[in-house]
Amino acid sequence: MNTVNDGSTEKMTVNQKLELLRTKMKERGMDAYMVPTADFHESEYVGDHFKCRQFLTGFTGSAGIAVVTMKEACLWVDGRYFVQAAVQLQGTSVKMMKMGQEGVPSVAGYLEAEVPENGCLGFDGRVVNALTGIDLEKRLKEKNARILCSDDLINEIWEDRPALSMEPTWALHEKYAGKTAEEKLKELRAEMKKEHTDMYVLTSLDDIAWLLNIRGNDIAYNPVVLSYVIVTEDKLYLFVNEEVLHGEAYPYMDNYHDIDMLKYLEDLGTEILPYDDIYKMATDITGHKILMEKQHINYALYNILKDKNELVDKMNPTSDAKAVKNKVEIENEKKAHIKDGVAVTRFIYWLKHHIGKERLTEMSVQDKLEEFRKEQEGYIEPSFATISAYGANAAMCHYSATKESDTVLEDHGFYLVDSGGQYYEGTTDITRTIALGELTEEEKEHFTLVLISMLRLKEVKFLYGCRGLSLDYVAREPFWSRGLNFDHGTGHGVGYLLNVHERPIGIRYRVVPERQENTPFMPGMVCSDEPGIYIEGSHGIRTENLIYCKKDEKTDYGQFLSFEYLTYVPIDLKPVDASLMEEQDLAWLNEYHAQVYEKIAPYLDTEEAAWLKEVTRPLSK
Repeated sequence: MNTVNDGSTEKMTVNQKLELLRTKMKERGMDAYMVPTADFHESEYVGDHFKCRQFLTGFTGSAGIAVVTMKEACLWVDGRYFVQAAVQLQGTSVKMMKMGQEGVPSVAGYLEAEVPENGCLGFDGRVVNALTGIDLEKRLKEKNARILCSDDLINEIWEDRPALSMEPTWALHEKYAGKTAEEKLKELRAEMKKEHTDMYVLTSLDDIAWLLNIRGNDIAYNPVVLSYVIVTEDKLYLFVNEEVLHGEAYPYMDNYHDIDMLKYLEDLGTEILPYDDIYKMATDITGHKILMEKQHINYALYNILKDKNELVDKMNPTSDAKAVKNKVEIENEKKAHIKDGVAVTRFIYWLKHHIGKERLTEMSVQDKLEEFRKEQEGYIEPSFATISAYGANAAMCHYSATKESDTVLEDHGFYLVDSGGQYYEGTTDITRTIALGELTEEEKEHFTLVLISMLRLKEVKFLYGCRGLSLDYVAREPFWSRGLNFDHGTGHGVGYLLNVHERPIGIRYRVVPERQENTPFMPGMVCSDEPGIYIEGSHGIRTENLIYCKKDEKTDYGQFLSFEYLTYVPIDLKPVDASLMEEQDLAWLNEYHAQVYEKIAPYLDTEEAAWLKEVTRPLSK
């Protein structure tokens, strides 16, 4: 649910909002107030009701943490958003803090230094995870400083704040999920017994959606339902706004729209309770051994449970299980990617034939791509906000075109589009960088290096037990050998008709503990393969396919694993400098393009298919 806010505080400047917040802080005796990008469920993306950090600072990126003291305001952002934040914070008193850069303290380190002796740190305990809250407790204890986490100060200054989303909920048929909710609950209870626990408290929305085979629309692009779940040996409690269980949602397939959601949930043994009642019930839970995850339960709920119960902190077993797609899900993912491949291929054909002949802008071509996706059966919505970036705009990794920035595409340079779709058969995520005309030699070199990197990562063969940390060098070597790099992960896990960024796997060269992406790869896991390069003020290039992990040969040394492509869309050959590629790189590219033509051409018209044949032709030195 996306609401446009026109309240009076929306018209205030960032600096005015900061002063209003400081007034509220002073009333409570707070020396610092932290505003993360989070909802009550530690979601990566949040609904409009929870966009407090954006409201306060004006920064619209999907990640960032604001801290306000009486003397300054700071915003921590990662490498994806350095350029964007610099632009959006201009004219405000908010100082950008580049996470991970030399000399830049962590949020916790900053608070430890800035909160005075006997001071007070404030935040809304529902939007900060327990692990973070506990760490801050320890850091501030030496100063005899306290934490006040019961007050949502942003709510007090945000007039006309959007209400909580209450979009309709629907059930995902077993033909798409591959496993019933009854089976998943049985396996979950078996995991609870292994941990000698008698209760499981689950608050992460994608885990809840996966466990119950339900989907919703409470967060843009992520088809989840605002809810909490408590599972015991014989009971299942679902805390949700009951009105979301009534009414029409998405247009279902196979006449599945007649399902009675209340009956569906009751058949699972579900007791349905009001959304906010989770906190009321938690106060009455005593003497249980509870399985939960500190990093994915909010600090407020954790504090209620911790004193009267024994808590077992472990990654949600639903997260591990969800990451390994079953055979039905993998086969459905293949179908979804053919549909998506047809849509994106037709879009590239259209763009190539219209550039220079009519006025095209980042937003207009983005809308055209969405039109092509909507033509595909089973398409629901985008899987994230499309990155449609021409020229220098593509140097901002997560650039988002707006009415103010909407740049006209010209018949030279690069256009980058990173987009994806939610289909009944799964989630897609693809990036293509397209030459619109003449290019510089540097642009061609960079494009070819990105291509080499993407191809080589997909072709790795590795022993069972390897993590993404072991694989990342394969992708980065072409860059590092030339003193180049890209400041984002090479790959991330992807959900099934769920979050486009899904733990617990990832491919990156350094461990980022809070991302929880360092689990070994297993057959059935789906991951992105997306190296890039970004030259500020000039160009940005990224090529991304989704891949899935599968068993390879087994030898005396153990079980080997490898990857297979899910994405099949042509890669622009115009910018490729074959002289930079090894013969094996060219062979891999040619093999990929042969598969693209074989899989996609049957769904194109005669002219499109003839064009595809040409743009997937074999290359040689």
